[in-house]
Amino acid sequence: MIEEITLTYVVIRIWDLRRLVVPVTYFLEKPFQNWTRTSANVLGTVFVYTDYLVPVDEVRQALHDILRASDKWDGRAWGLQVTNTGEHALELRALMSAADGPTAWDLRCEVREKLMAFLRESYPDRLPRVRVGLHRREP
Repeated sequence: MIEEITLTYVVIRIWDLRRLVVPVTYFLEKPFQNWTRTSANVLGTVFVYTDYLVPVDEVRQALHDILRASDKWDGRAWGLQVTNTGEHALELRALMSAADGPTAWDLRCEVREKLMAFLRESYPDRLPRVRVGLHRREP
C-alpha cells in the first residue's frame, strides 16, 4: 500500500507492515504493475502435487466447496487444472479470486491447508510417492 508520495521518494507499506522507501526514479526507469488502477481484485493460485491416480474431478469439487465456505473468496473466479506432469507427481493448480492482495494471500493459505487436509483424509495413498521397480537378475 502506498503511504506517502513526495518529489524524491515513495513510501510503500509491505505485507509484513514494514515500510519500503523507494526513490521516484525507480518508477521512471523500471516497469511496474498497478493492481488497483480500476479495482483491487486479484487472482491467486495454489499448486498441489499429487500421485497420478488422484481423482482430479473430486479434488476440483473439494476446492469449490472450500471456496464457497470461505468468507475470503469473492465468488468471481475459481478453477482447478492439471498444469504439469513430472517424474513423480501430477501438478494441480487451484485458481481463486479475492477482493484484494492481502485477502488473496490469506485465501491461498486457507485453500492450501484445506486441500491438503482433504487429500490426507480422503486419498492418503494419492499423495506423491516415489516408485521403484526391482528386477530379478538371472544367473
